[in-house]
Amino acid sequence: MKTLSLQALPASLQWINAPVDWQSNHVDALSITAGAKTDLFIDPQSSRPVVNAPRLVFESQDRDFLFSARVSVDFRATFDAGVLLLYVNPQRWAKLCFEYAPDGRPMIVSVVTQTTSDDCNSQPIDDDEIYLRIARLDQAFAFHFSANGHYWHLVRLFRLGEIDALNVGFSAQSPTGDVCTARFSEIRFEKRRLNALRNGE
Repeated sequence: MKTLSLQALPASLQWINAPVDWQSNHVDALSITAGAKTDLFIDPQSSRPVVNAPRLVFESQDRDFLFSARVSVDFRATFDAGVLLLYVNPQRWAKLCFEYAPDGRPMIVSVVTQTTSDDCNSQPIDDDEIYLRIARLDQAFAFHFSANGHYWHLVRLFRLGEIDALNVGFSAQSPTGDVCTARFSEIRFEKRRLNALRNGE
């Protein structure tokens, strides 16, 4: 599959697992459609991996950055999600998700994987879109979400071990469903250090 470029991003994107469909304005917006029973998760109870979700990533060697997008999802089935992704290798990665919870509401969910995955439900969302952001702070990473793209709420702060270059990007998933389309707009990548961890400035 051909590489894809967005003017908002510093490098070309490449697919890990092909999507059912995708669209892009080649500036700061794209959509990804994931097929049936797609996920990126290594179950901590069984260590069983399901790693067939489509992923679109670019390589970053920046020690500090902010990577964000406004995310909306055509929610149909439980755990459908649009995802911002950090990917080091098949055993080390992290994802920040706008996900359809079992109670029928969208929710902010995060997963950090080092050999096996954890799974952390954070905040129910009463809207059909949300801003997600990943901040790199040298060897640490912070996940945030925002209703308006200005004030950011901290989801979690974590490390993925000692790393230099890593892949950064997008994913969509439908672990229990047949199809899921996630849309990413207002995509931004800033080569700067986060100033305030708690309010995300």
